[in-house]
Amino acid sequence: MIRTAILVDGGFYRKRAKVLKGELSGKDRAKELFQYCMSHINGKNYDGSKNEEKQTLYRIFYYDCMPLNKRYVFHPLSKQNVDLGKSDSFDWTESMFNELRKTRKVALRLGELSTYSNYNLKPSVTKNLFLGKIKLEDIKVNDFELNIKQKGVDMKIGIDIASLAYKKQVDRIILIAGDSDFVPAAKTARREGIDFILDPMWTKINDNLFEHIDGLMSVWPDPSKTTK
Repeated sequence: MIRTAILVDGGFYRKRAKVLKGELSGKDRAKELFQYCMSHINGKNYDGSKNEEKQTLYRIFYYDCMPLNKRYVFHPLSKQNVDLGKSDSFDWTESMFNELRKTRKVALRLGELSTYSNYNLKPSVTKNLFLGKIKLEDIKVNDFELNIKQKGVDMKIGIDIASLAYKKQVDRIILIAGDSDFVPAAKTARREGIDFILDPMWTKINDNLFEHIDGLMSVWPDPSKTTK
C-alpha cells in the first residue's frame, strides 16, 4: 500500500478550478477540492480509466492565506475605499476554509497576506487599452483586480515536503501547484526515496521541471481536448 500525502497550493487551485469548472460557493469549492484529491487516491485517471495502484491517504495539506479583514483599499476608478472585511470575497474564502476545517484528513496551513495591497487593471484590459480596442472612458470598476501578495505559503510547503520525506511518513507526495518554487523541496524528497508527482491542472510547465519530478498527472480532462 502506497502512503500518499497531497499538498495543495490553495491560491493556484482556486484560480484553476474557477477556470476549468466555473463558479461555486466557498463550501462547494471545498467539497470539490476534497473529491479532486481523492480521485488521485482512488486511482481514477482523467480519461476515466482505472489505475490499479493501491494508495492510502496520509493527509491533504491545504496552503493559503486568510483574506484581509477590515482593511480599506483605495479603488482608483470609483475613488472610494473598499472595506475588504465586508466583501463577497472575504465571506467566500472564510466559508471555504471553515468547510475544509471540518473535513477529515485535511490540514490547513495558513500564511499571511502582505500589508500592502492595491487595485491594478487586469492584464487583458491593459492590453486592449494599448491596442486601441477600448478607451479610458470604457474602463469599469470590475476591470480592476486586487493585488495582494502572500507571505509564508511557499516556505510552509517546502518545510512540509522536507519533513514528510525525512521522517519517512509517506511513500508518495502529490503536489497540486503551477510554478517552480517547489524544485528545491522536490529534490530533497526524491533524494529520500519519495515518489514525487506534480499536478499542474493542465497549466503548461517548463520543460526543465520534468527532471525534478517523477510524474505528471492532472485529474480533470484536458480542457484543450474537451469537445464543446
